[in-house]
Amino acid sequence: MAGQSKPVRLSPWGSAVAGATGAVLANAVVYPLDLVKTKLQVQVKTEGSEKHEGVDVYESTLDAITKITEKEGISGLYSGIAGSLLGVASTNFAYFYWYSIVRTLYMASNKTPKPPGTAIELSLGAVAGAVAQIFTIPVSVITTRQQTQPKGDKKGLIETGREVVESEDGWSGLWRGLKASLILVVNPAITYGAYQRLKDVFFPGKNNLKPWEAFFLGAMSKALATIATQPLIVAKVGLQSRPPPARKGKPFKTFGEVMKFIIDNEGPAALFKGIGPQITKGLLVQGLLMMTKERMELLFIVLFAYITKLRKSKLQKAAGTVAEQAKTSLPATLK
Repeated sequence: MAGQSKPVRLSPWGSAVAGATGAVLANAVVYPLDLVKTKLQVQVKTEGSEKHEGVDVYESTLDAITKITEKEGISGLYSGIAGSLLGVASTNFAYFYWYSIVRTLYMASNKTPKPPGTAIELSLGAVAGAVAQIFTIPVSVITTRQQTQPKGDKKGLIETGREVVESEDGWSGLWRGLKASLILVVNPAITYGAYQRLKDVFFPGKNNLKPWEAFFLGAMSKALATIATQPLIVAKVGLQSRPPPARKGKPFKTFGEVMKFIIDNEGPAALFKGIGPQITKGLLVQGLLMMTKERMELLFIVLFAYITKLRKSKLQKAAGTVAEQAKTSLPATLK
């Protein structure tokens, strides 16, 4: 009908900005868990000791939070937050941006354009995630270093990046853990597959789920995906952090080398260290994103609509001014 207005949709760029903003807000809220998770994953724990080679050993998430606040204050729980949120923003923006490009190319190459199936969607998402990792992993490396720096050796984002470049393999040091990160793009595929399977088990034949049901399934599937990929997550953090004292400054070269070191020194179970805060963080971030996603998109729709209207208004005023100037400059014989 002529009187109906078309629904306003965000452009791919706008969706990427909205998604990145929502992710930053969610991760900012749970950042202390991210910090604790990283510290638990890089520590080399010795049985019955509160310190190992002069470095605090944390027994649990609560123990880590307590010791960090006692030693560094509340601000210690937010060490490296600037780099972390920059990484979250860049990773999410890059993912949405490259996903829109990859999906557009796929649709353009398909002679009979139709919505891609589940397998294709997962493949497109994996490709977009892989490309996004290539562009954003340096921020992840720097953030991991900042999170594991001792209190007396805290450095800023630029200084930490310079330290990585100068002390290791040159510029390639900023891409440490890239292979593990590329493999970890299977995490969303595992999450989605587990979600569908759990849906068939808990809610057979039900298509429209209630919000709490969808959140429950999402939380369960995310937890299963995290458990399945936790050894790789731990290995990736080990690659990106400073080498433990036992390595005498020698950095790890592969995630297989990190896993072997962990098993030899702490046993196979240590490949799952930090899984508590890792899962808790994932569940909270997912919950917060679910609650804020639509509101963030609505906010950006309103914002972009206002900017568009403002631009049109300025263009109309500029056009009117130009027309008026042209009219007054005409010779009297042509008026």
